[in-house]
Amino acid sequence: MKTKFSSQADADLLEEVRAIADEEGRHFQAVLQEALTEWVERKKGAAPRPEVVAHLKATISRNRDLYQHLAK
Repeated sequence: MKTKFSSQADADLLEEVRAIADEEGRHFQAVLQEALTEWVERKKGAAPRPEVVAHLKATISRNRDLYQHLAK
């Protein structure tokens, strides 16, 4: 269920959010919802974003020998 609310934010920040929404062909509300969701997850210490985990795994795979050498 979505709830309407009223708030204030820095005009430049809101313009950046609108620009991102336009660039991605998305609604402003959808981008704002995503930003709020990610912020809450970070504050709660939720799991890292999937793309971060994917990059970490790729780096470990690519540099396994180097990491093992550095660990000695």
